[in-house]
Amino acid sequence: MKMDNQGAAADPQLQQFIEVESQKQRFQQLVHQMTEMCWDKCMDKPGPKLDSRTETCFVNCVERFIDTSQFILNRLDQTQRSRSSFSETLSD
Repeated sequence: MKMDNQGAAADPQLQQFIEVESQKQRFQQLVHQMTEMCWDKCMDKPGPKLDSRTETCFVNCVERFIDTSQFILNRLDQTQRSRSSFSETLSD
């Protein structure tokens, strides 16, 4: 079996599988982080049902978490692109 410079198998199916599993793991970590953060922020006293204030807090918390995560991902993507175009300019 051929190995690449990172020691991972060069099999495209295996690489795809590893990437998908890594994405699942990152997603689960985000969900856990969001749940914990929003629970701590919004849940005063657990009861048999959510009151409207608590429900609104959870909705707003989740939406802000998603917005912030998306903003950070977009910013990292922009930074990575600007670095790659900068290094391409230097090599010309």
